[in-house]
Amino acid sequence: MDIIYLHGLKVDCVIGVWEWEKQITQTVTIDLDMGFDISVAAKSDHLQDTLSYKQVSRHVQSLVKESRFALVEKLAAAIAAMLLTDFSIKWCRVKINKFGAVGAAGDVGVIIERGKMT
Repeated sequence: MDIIYLHGLKVDCVIGVWEWEKQITQTVTIDLDMGFDISVAAKSDHLQDTLSYKQVSRHVQSLVKESRFALVEKLAAAIAAMLLTDFSIKWCRVKINKFGAVGAAGDVGVIIERGKMT
């Protein structure tokens, strides 16, 4: 399984369970690992034969900015579902970091995997 990754994608969104969180935007940081066969692109050296980082980034940013989820778990699942459907990948790992959610912690968030790694 080849993996194309996009890490450190920062997106402002409305997310949270507390009333004050529903009134502000917060920045989440997203790391994506996506299972994609790159053998055709490795031979052709053509962008159309691979997974475009730019297209993935635009789709994820749009989904996240337009969403209003309470939990990062739901946001991660929505991103994974979109990746599997819109980009025809077989497997993905989505990590969402909600810095500052726990004052004493440097990082806090979720990591999910969806699909089948083959």
